[in-house]
Amino acid sequence: MICGYTRVSSLDQNTERQLHGEMMDKLFTDKVSGKDVHRPQLQAALSYMREGDTLLVHSPDRLARNAQDLLRIVRELNTKGVTVQFTKNRLCFTGDSKDPMATLMVTMLAAFAEFERSLIRERQREGIAAARAKGVYKGRKRSLTAEQVAELRAKAAAPGAVKAQLAREYRISRETLYQYIR
Repeated sequence: MICGYTRVSSLDQNTERQLHGEMMDKLFTDKVSGKDVHRPQLQAALSYMREGDTLLVHSPDRLARNAQDLLRIVRELNTKGVTVQFTKNRLCFTGDSKDPMATLMVTMLAAFAEFERSLIRERQREGIAAARAKGVYKGRKRSLTAEQVAELRAKAAAPGAVKAQLAREYRISRETLYQYIR
């Protein structure tokens, strides 16, 4: 079987350009960050692949943004007898052949993807700091009003108060609830 895996970081982004025109039997698509491997469709693809199958991916940064994760995923798939092919970079990894140049290329591309992610996060932090300095960025709007916080604290202090129930009642996460209680 020939399977494809596509990924974009947010719901409003489009995956169409990634494996456009490729013939596949099955396609797995995630619309989440590639910062780690805890992605539902990636895990489904890894579980689905069998010996003799091929996994098509647009480029290494779509599979993982971390060099260690990328190399581990490719190695695990190759060990299962699955070929991993990056269509944009024309790199192909199979379990039965060890191409040192291809391994070097994927390692370098993975390192660049990881570096790019670090730069994005750095620029984001700088932008937020600059906006805060100007008084433009105030952070996320508070979930509860001052009255609701006082009410929540009183309910949480009552004996036998169930924090999870209070969080559901106020439509906030338990972590947010604990921050308000502190």
